[in-house]
Amino acid sequence: MEKSGYAQRDLIKFNFSNLDLNSLDFFGNSPPAVFVGRFGYPKVNVGVLSPIQKEKDSFLMDNPKEWVKKGLKDHEILKLRAQLVNARFQSPVKNFDNRLTDLSQEVGMASKPVDMEVFLKNKPKNLLKMENVAKPLSNNANVKNIKLTENPKIKTSVDKVTSDGDMKSVEGLYKLYSKGFDDNFLSKILSIGLLGKQKNRRLVPTRWSTTAVFSTLGNEMLKKVRYNDFVEYQLHFGEYFGNNYLIMFFPGIWSFELFEMEIPIKVNLWSKHGRFYATDYEGHFGRKYYVEETAGGYAAARFPIIEKLKEWKKQGSVLVLRFITNEDKFPLGSWVCSESSRKSVNNNPVVFEDKETMLEYAKLLIKKKFNFDINLLLKESKLMNEPKIQMRISEFM
Repeated sequence: MEKSGYAQRDLIKFNFSNLDLNSLDFFGNSPPAVFVGRFGYPKVNVGVLSPIQKEKDSFLMDNPKEWVKKGLKDHEILKLRAQLVNARFQSPVKNFDNRLTDLSQEVGMASKPVDMEVFLKNKPKNLLKMENVAKPLSNNANVKNIKLTENPKIKTSVDKVTSDGDMKSVEGLYKLYSKGFDDNFLSKILSIGLLGKQKNRRLVPTRWSTTAVFSTLGNEMLKKVRYNDFVEYQLHFGEYFGNNYLIMFFPGIWSFELFEMEIPIKVNLWSKHGRFYATDYEGHFGRKYYVEETAGGYAAARFPIIEKLKEWKKQGSVLVLRFITNEDKFPLGSWVCSESSRKSVNNNPVVFEDKETMLEYAKLLIKKKFNFDINLLLKESKLMNEPKIQMRISEFM
């Protein structure tokens, strides 16, 4: 689902670009960061991102975890992203064996900033592009050549997984995730064609790889979560960049439902069906098809919740209500949804004896905060109405 309602006039309030590029050649240090576009598929743009000079803190320019840890504001993140030049070239998504693609893969695997010399064909276009899934991208320019001036620092665990041409991409992702690599790093190496069986490897647009990582890792963890005991009734609430997540856990088998809406309500901006909200749902065995309305926000919000259930060694039905306020000014990427959900589920819960008491608490909380009646969503909820349609085995025991 494409997020509407961002005021484009806000973009002129900040001088995002600090570029002063007199020559088409420069020495920089990539955070490290790579970007794979989706337009023109199956032939796409592949970009290596770097500032136009060596920056001490270049690692901050492509590191959502550090942005959250340091409490950076949205305009501070945009300014960081605006310092990067996207030095790009075209490549087929399959059979991409060429020097620049190989170099991009080395950069994508690196654990620390990589020094490089970049030779451009044209001056970068001073344009900051923002969307809902990928991080903001700026200063596109066609590249003539890139030379690494040092060997990238690649961790042994990454080298082993990416060198294994017989390992499936799902196994590779989960193995690296289990060793502490975050979703931002995993999205990079998946997009640049470094995972999966050798004959099946291909470039994956960054927009797709970001969602794929959240979805794949979540599905892998669910294989164990589905066998756990039931969670108790509990409610979590949190906010990040104007994204407010109300997360309610109900004892029972795994199911998940997400509602998203803007506050104040804006009619016909979200749903494909003309509603003021967007929603998607999955039952115990997950979804067979891609989500219809909530797009990348679905997998991003779902992932930290599954992580938490795995940590608790519990399972349950989870209803998530996302309220987006005017404080969410700029689309910074689906990592915002992930971090908002993670922040919410990590907050201390309010625990209840029964469903009715929890729902009443939730109604009062949202009414007080946003002057909105969540009954309008609850009556449409598949998760809330599912017990009325299908009896569960536990109810017969």
